[in-house]
Amino acid sequence: MTDFDTQPTVLIAEDDDTFRDRLDRAMTKRGFDVRAVASVADAERAIAGDAPDYAVIDLRLGDGSGLDIVEALRLRRPDARALILTGYGDTPTAVAAVKLGAVDYLAKPAAADEIIAALEAPDGQRPAPPEDPILPDDARRQHIEHVFQEVGENVSQAARLLNMHRRTLQRNLKRYNADRPVTD
Repeated sequence: MTDFDTQPTVLIAEDDDTFRDRLDRAMTKRGFDVRAVASVADAERAIAGDAPDYAVIDLRLGDGSGLDIVEALRLRRPDARALILTGYGDTPTAVAAVKLGAVDYLAKPAAADEIIAALEAPDGQRPAPPEDPILPDDARRQHIEHVFQEVGENVSQAARLLNMHRRTLQRNLKRYNADRPVTD
């Protein structure tokens, strides 16, 4: 997809600042030239300027649908490989994403290695399923704990970011800590 002497480019369109920054660092560490944006409008401008080799696109952005970005990328650069990354997955949206040209549709949280495997999988071939798949409850727990840690364990701020009542977050955190085995 790219010359051997240049880094592959990837557009990350994600409105969750924490997740976008984490993914940006992970992809940069793995040899990608990253362009990270937070909106459909910014993504479309980035594609119009110099369309990337790859794109990781959140389905729901503040100013519209990530599907619009997939379509814009396909029109500007048909050989580019895009995937939809979302916490709001459903079958009709996954089908629409693939019809528009996305190579895959992954649920958050997804690891950088999983994202790269999906982006670089040969056409018509899906990457192997994870050896140790994460259960939905565990994924939710990890996301909540990650957001809580990212805001310096500030319950009020984490609850706002998670769109959750403060007391509900406190109960979840208490339950998660009670579920952990005690080790010496």
